[in-house]
Amino acid sequence: MANEAFEGVYCGEPAVWLRSGPYEAAVLPGIGANLIAFRDTEKGYAFLREPGEDGMEAFRANPGVHGIPVLFPPNRYDGGRFPWNGKLLEFPVNEPARGNHLHGFLHTAAWNVESVRAEDNESRVVLALKVDASHAIYAFLPFAFTIKLEYGLSEEGLRQRVWIRNDGTERMPCLLAFHTAVNAPFAPGSANEDMRFKATIGERWEMDERMLPTGKFQPLTEAEARIKEGQSPFFEPMDNHYTASPQGGRNRMELTDTRIGVKLVYDVGTAYKMWMIWNNGAEGGFFCPEPQVNLVNAPNVDLPAEEIGLLGLEPGELWEETSRLYVIG
Repeated sequence: MANEAFEGVYCGEPAVWLRSGPYEAAVLPGIGANLIAFRDTEKGYAFLREPGEDGMEAFRANPGVHGIPVLFPPNRYDGGRFPWNGKLLEFPVNEPARGNHLHGFLHTAAWNVESVRAEDNESRVVLALKVDASHAIYAFLPFAFTIKLEYGLSEEGLRQRVWIRNDGTERMPCLLAFHTAVNAPFAPGSANEDMRFKATIGERWEMDERMLPTGKFQPLTEAEARIKEGQSPFFEPMDNHYTASPQGGRNRMELTDTRIGVKLVYDVGTAYKMWMIWNNGAEGGFFCPEPQVNLVNAPNVDLPAEEIGLLGLEPGELWEETSRLYVIG
């Protein structure tokens, strides 16, 4: 089957579609460059949680729990305060019940489509967001930067490359996560009980009542420790923050459907020093294994920058990482 890459529509929203072999994927430039669909059309698998026609209005209002949203800076910041280089940045408090800023600015922004092309071995799209003094995001993140997302689809699955460059004259924060919403189950006819996942988690950060880290670790429960070897994604409600502990040189989540013997692998790359795992109160149907560069609220935590992923880019510097979603079985 020839590879295809073209601009089209997803549930009424402008989209770029990629097709290769049995797979198809769709990304929404106007809603945060969200990779909203990744499917095996031959077997009927839908690997990511999609809003569908009926859910588009709710998705546009809150585009954080479908597909692969880009969080920059990710997760929560105490009171919206973000100390950086002797300055205090002020973010809007958009989680008023806890008094935090949540999830940054990129997942709701409109991105530009830089290129769409089908090659012999891959269908590919590159999306870009350039922030400078003329962009609305600059009011909160007063740095000039460019971020690009490249998605490639082939018979080997879905490849994601993220690339950030500091275009300005001062050191800028480079704090990033993906709030990836994985369907569990992803195959027709399977149930929550058929699903097992494992992830390369290390230690669990202790969180306070506002879901901000205390700077301390807490012991893993016996059931939680089984995440390293295989556990139900819905064994208990999870909104848990962990260090990443790569195994065999890889930092990944694996989701296995035991009924059909098929495994989805989410290999995120070792630049992500943390995992956030959220399962929507263990209701079933989907969960979010979220690779994250930094500790939640990192600029406000008094721990060594290297330990908590408090990463910055000097003028002209680049940061990039490549992740992949693929199937075994």
